[in-house]
Amino acid sequence: MADKVLMKGNEAIAEAAICAGCRHYFGYPITPQTEIAAYMAKKMPKIGGTFLQAESEVAAINMVYGVSATGHRVMTSSSSPGVSLKAEGLSYMAGADLPALIVNVQRGGPGLGGIQPSQSDYFQATRGGGHGDYRMIVLAPASVQEMASLTVKGFDLADQYRMTTMILADGTMGQMMEPVALDFAENKAPAKDWATTGTDMKRPHNVVNSLYLDPAALERVNFERYERYAYIEEHETMYEEYMMDDAEICVAAFGIAARVSKNAVNEARKQGIKVGLLRPITLWPFPKAPFRAAADRVHSFISVELSMGQMIEDIRLATECKKPVTLCNRAGGIIPSPEQVLEAIQQAAKNGGAK
Repeated sequence: MADKVLMKGNEAIAEAAICAGCRHYFGYPITPQTEIAAYMAKKMPKIGGTFLQAESEVAAINMVYGVSATGHRVMTSSSSPGVSLKAEGLSYMAGADLPALIVNVQRGGPGLGGIQPSQSDYFQATRGGGHGDYRMIVLAPASVQEMASLTVKGFDLADQYRMTTMILADGTMGQMMEPVALDFAENKAPAKDWATTGTDMKRPHNVVNSLYLDPAALERVNFERYERYAYIEEHETMYEEYMMDDAEICVAAFGIAARVSKNAVNEARKQGIKVGLLRPITLWPFPKAPFRAAADRVHSFISVELSMGQMIEDIRLATECKKPVTLCNRAGGIIPSPEQVLEAIQQAAKNGGAK
């Protein structure tokens, strides 16, 4: 078994990115993700990499665009308002089919909101985040170990499918400390025959661009891109099921909400309530199949969120509203307690007649 070290979630992301072959980081400090930038500022110069604190989030994402176009692994990170400033650049990267990793360690909103943990950027992340028809792969870690492992996975997925991957973590995940194994084999980005690396007059020029003046050409590219997205939905969905084999109630949650919910599920089981947890790890693609299957077995769903209710819409879509879905939530930077989730489970059991 690999040795483990005690790290903050933000630090684990940064070290895992280095293990994944990332040597270029551009960002701007904002709570609660600043430790990522601080870690990169310390480590990148020592390994021949590039760390640059941009003059703004807008500048940072455009620097990411430029480095990605040359075929190198590159990342940026921010928290909610900063990600909004990067949205135009994310759309441009999607239009140019450029891979990169972006990390959003969420804080409360809208606006400046507060610096406490939140999950209220779910819509922004899973619906693209900027203008136009596009998607990002969105990964939701629920431990410091997953902060690291999903970072490595994120770079691989971004390169494989030529698109942006986002780590969507709530502020708790970024700030909490846990033992983490960093036994990732160091790797580099695969060869990219589309990259702008210079031709030496030996091959045709590569052009990285998102502008299509011919509507038919733009339509064709969009349809081709969505064929790729359909393949991702079929092959790259990740989720965790916990005590779902005989469950009559399904609790759905991600990030810190999933950890709280697991405690509540354990206590409810002690009380004889047949309840399980279904945790999406990919928020896009959303794990529709296991939710659809669960809808044939359970009598109700509970969506536990650090928001006013956003993932609940995807649960209803995935289950085609076959069974009722209720919301158990806190907002503004407050985390639901296990007791609050347990109370929601008890109420669902009472309403559904579960024993």
